Amino acid sequence: MTEFIEKTQALGAESAVVVEVADIPFEPALIDLCVMNTCGNYGKSWVCPPLVGKTSDLIAEAKSYSKMLVFHAIYRLEDSFDIEGMFAANEGFHKLTNEVDEVFNGVPHVTLSAGGCKICETCAAVTDEPCRVPEKAFVSVEAYGIFVSKLAEVAGVKYINGVNTVTYFGGVLFD
Repeated sequence: MTEFIEKTQALGAESAVVVEVADIPFEPALIDLCVMNTCGNYGKSWVCPPLVGKTSDLIAEAKSYSKMLVFHAIYRLEDSFDIEGMFAANEGFHKLTNEVDEVFNGVPHVTLSAGGCKICETCAAVTDEPCRVPEKAFVSVEAYGIFVSKLAEVAGVKYINGVNTVTYFGGVLFD
């Protein structure tokens, strides 16, 4: 476990903490936010609800693992309206998530990231085709019914990290 933590932090994560899955507060009602389609991905992405699967099944899958490596990164923004900076930060976080996923090569695991997948300009789900890059298309932490701010508390890390910053969280479920 220490090796996973050290390698994740060496990749640029602000922190990496292993928590017990039994301590994670799951909130199935989080999917109601997805149904409202505030991000525009509902029903349009293989890694977002409802296409990713039933929340109860995802929660059961998460609970089939005993541990979760929780990692996060903090990105500076020009100001609180810096949408371009937020998108760039999200892109950077997805790159970090890919690198963290590689740390777990050879170990059965599920890697979760922040928000929906942004690899393809248009998800293959829109044209009813299979995912083009399933090995890199990570499901969001929230789609698994995990309330990120509460996960941060369990991991003992700050969820909000100051003015003009955005913080993204990811995780890797493993045994």
